[in-house]
Amino acid sequence: MKHVYASIDLGSDSIKLVVCELYLNHLNLLAACTVPSRGIKKGLIVEPELAKTSILMAFKKVEEMLGIKIKRVIANIPNHMAEYKIIKGECDVSGDLITAHDMINSYKAGIKANLLLNEEFVTVVPIDFKINGKTVMKDPKGFPGKKLLGRAMMVTTPKKNVYSVASIIESLGVEIVDISVGSIGDINCFRNENLDKNISAVINIGSDITSVSLYNKSIPVSTKIIGAGGADIDKDLAYMYKIDVKEARKIKENFALAHKRNADKFDVYETVNTDGVKIKINGEAASEVVMSRINEILTLAKNELNDLTNKPIQYIIVTGGSSNMLDFEYCMRDVFPNASKGTVKLIGVRNNKYSTAIGNIIYFLNTLKLKGMNYSMLSEDDMEELSSPRANTNDDTMLGKVFGYFFGE
Repeated sequence: MKHVYASIDLGSDSIKLVVCELYLNHLNLLAACTVPSRGIKKGLIVEPELAKTSILMAFKKVEEMLGIKIKRVIANIPNHMAEYKIIKGECDVSGDLITAHDMINSYKAGIKANLLLNEEFVTVVPIDFKINGKTVMKDPKGFPGKKLLGRAMMVTTPKKNVYSVASIIESLGVEIVDISVGSIGDINCFRNENLDKNISAVINIGSDITSVSLYNKSIPVSTKIIGAGGADIDKDLAYMYKIDVKEARKIKENFALAHKRNADKFDVYETVNTDGVKIKINGEAASEVVMSRINEILTLAKNELNDLTNKPIQYIIVTGGSSNMLDFEYCMRDVFPNASKGTVKLIGVRNNKYSTAIGNIIYFLNTLKLKGMNYSMLSEDDMEELSSPRANTNDDTMLGKVFGYFFGE
């Protein structure tokens, strides 16, 4: 049986909505879209009605691709002021063998003891379990025991971060089946055996903000927010050449390189400045402006990581929309010689701006497996409608775009 999952990521510049199916342990893309966002600044909803219009546009666009209505979704919550706490909770095993229900009960005990009044619970990232105070393992289901102690990283945010997103999405008649934060989505999108064994970091360069997240064995331990992102590159170009910000963005996306190393000073972009004067911008100069801002953002991220830990970080991954620029790797190596640019491997959305949305689906699937649950966001009737010839109107968004993901195994 096919299982379908939808995930939405609300960014300051754009809203990303991804729908995937899990079939025979392979994650397949069904549809993905990006629409301009309004009413969202620095990752937070500031004008709910404008944000609602943008979110509705994203749902309509994907629904047109699939021919069905999206009724349930995983929602990404802003990373702002997220807190990470290691919790421990113990419970009596209900039967002779440990079940997923016992595991959940152990976490509930830990959550209840550590959740503060002004915090909203987002999720717990499992660390391990101890059976009868002795045996430690990742997944104790099916093992005999009397006492079970669960250890996990609890993620919380201010209540307004959750309710501002939930209220808008649910007002559109869409049920939120799970919530997550960008630090969890990003690490799960790029997760591998090396990350699971070491200290790592993910730097996500968004439009208005850059998030810097630290991990211990793929478990998030802290996130810092930098008030700078890709939109600052647009502003720099607009200021330097006295042009409109929209025109500056075109130059960034279609002409300039992220690093001046391979830029050509004889390559020219012609436009009109705000005084109505025709100007010529050479590729090397424009790329130098872009490079300067990217290096500044990465340097700020490096300083944040130095504040977060004094331990060596074995792996640093850079993602986000700005990392898609040509020659971005050269900027990255100027600041982080051993860092790597993230690569979204889901065919059909090979773009780092989707890393959070896709990673949240992968994390949701891992959670379902740990709980021993089998779940789809679509009913059998929905699945039948999705599989009908009428629904399959867009070859670019249909089945067969396979990226093998075996729940981290």
